[in-house]
Amino acid sequence: MSGRGSGRDFVHEIIDDHNRNGRFDGRIRTRFPPEPNGYLHIGHAKSIALNFGIAEEYGGKCNLRFDDTNPTKEGDEYVNSIIEDIRWLGFDWEDRLYFASNYFDQLYDWAVELIRMGKAYVDDLSAEEMSEHRGTLTTPGKDSPFRDRSMEENLDLFDRMRKGEFKDGERVLRAKIDMAHPNMNMRDPVMYRILHVPHHNTGDKWCIYPSYDWTHGQSDSIEGITQSICTLEFENHRPLYDWFLDQLDIYHPQQIEFARLNISYTVMSKRRLLQLVEEKHVNGWDDPRMPTLSGMRRRGYPPSAIREFLSRVGVAKVNSTIAVELLEHIVREDLNRTAPRYMGVLDPLRVEIEGVGDRDDFMDVSVNPEDPSAGTRKVPFSKDIFIERSDFMEDPVKKFHRLSPGKEVRLRNAYLVTCTDVVKDDGEVVALICKADPDSRGGNAPDGRRVKGTIHWVSAPHAVNAEVRLYDKLFTVEDPLSEKGDFPDYIDEDSLKTLNDCKVEPAVSDLGIGESFQFERLGYFCKDPDTSDDGIVLNRTITLRDTWAKIQKQAQK
Repeated sequence: MSGRGSGRDFVHEIIDDHNRNGRFDGRIRTRFPPEPNGYLHIGHAKSIALNFGIAEEYGGKCNLRFDDTNPTKEGDEYVNSIIEDIRWLGFDWEDRLYFASNYFDQLYDWAVELIRMGKAYVDDLSAEEMSEHRGTLTTPGKDSPFRDRSMEENLDLFDRMRKGEFKDGERVLRAKIDMAHPNMNMRDPVMYRILHVPHHNTGDKWCIYPSYDWTHGQSDSIEGITQSICTLEFENHRPLYDWFLDQLDIYHPQQIEFARLNISYTVMSKRRLLQLVEEKHVNGWDDPRMPTLSGMRRRGYPPSAIREFLSRVGVAKVNSTIAVELLEHIVREDLNRTAPRYMGVLDPLRVEIEGVGDRDDFMDVSVNPEDPSAGTRKVPFSKDIFIERSDFMEDPVKKFHRLSPGKEVRLRNAYLVTCTDVVKDDGEVVALICKADPDSRGGNAPDGRRVKGTIHWVSAPHAVNAEVRLYDKLFTVEDPLSEKGDFPDYIDEDSLKTLNDCKVEPAVSDLGIGESFQFERLGYFCKDPDTSDDGIVLNRTITLRDTWAKIQKQAQK
């Protein structure tokens, strides 16, 4: 995600100014600092691409650091998933994998230093009492009655907090700043709270844990970060970030905030995504309808398409919502160039073809028309095939150019065929009889006659059964959080449809898990990890229909 190829954004301008003025001696060190309390979504990918991209562009380095300060919500499952997602996107932190929890000893020592300076104190107020004392945006807060404890008493109480003498929530350590400060974050924020909970990285060593605000800036300082790039919700936290560093008089990075990524028909919050998972509205964090990177990977989105999308969206200072259709458009662009073509039938209708003999044949078919270097593949053909049920209409409507009685169509890359008979069972069409033009092998009319309709097919004796999962947008409205009621109320019950009797050409069996391809005329698909010896499971990545151009035209009116 580089500003050099698409114009300079404000983040690059700030860094360029730092380099011109000699701040940080021209050194660039960024970091991506996720909290391991959920799976990454595409909004995080924007920060990942920005931080790693800037480091690469300026010849610097980017760290991966887990800001793991809350053991009640964090764990190794999330750590491992985050590592996998970042690698899948194509970024490398080399040997610079860090945990804020590894800095807990230093953070504790610095907290003691602030107590000695009279800049921190132990408070006995309950959470409810602290909230009452905090005030509002228009009224100042009130000092805690424990605010003026002596340094000696604070040091003793903080030491006893660490030793585990008090219950959860019984006491906290707070910074002593200003309870009347117009910025609520500066009204004596909590630095440490008591939690008798083991930590995924430090085990049972600690029963007090630092707050995110106390940990974040000092961790940046320890690692020598130059630009601490984060999203806009941290803009009001920057004065506190600066205050802690200034009071300690330690190395001071520059915090820079940018607008987070919002996408239509999507929620971009780990808390809300966790709600979807826990309430079983979706089938886990990697459900292909989720905006998580693991969900997009399982759905078949190429990492290159996600990076291209982030590059086109760019970096801004004002929050906005990007149409999901742009992401889908870029995914189609990418897959159109790279995905091999196969044929599959989702709602099969059997067809017996006369005039082609009884021997199986093999058709030479292009692997990808967009990439001639991909060559051709052999597709088995026989006199018994499957076509899509929707490609036949007994009483065709106007402009229906597919198969109907007496109508000639092209079987893609095979023959021209004409429907001569319809087989029914209790009034339902169960099979068709068609006659092929034996001189039209390859799908071309020998006399040059024009045939409008072209349909795909799968040879019945060679067909492989597959379960196909058709995914669509998870929500029915563009902004589920702005609607009345709870956002899960707007989940589209048809966002997942499962088809169990699909027929696909045998080459699909040889594809690897997650490998993307196009079913001609149907869309892009990939093989799901649920595939086993019991059967193939395929996910539809995206349809062929691209609505982005239509949206662009409407926007220009």
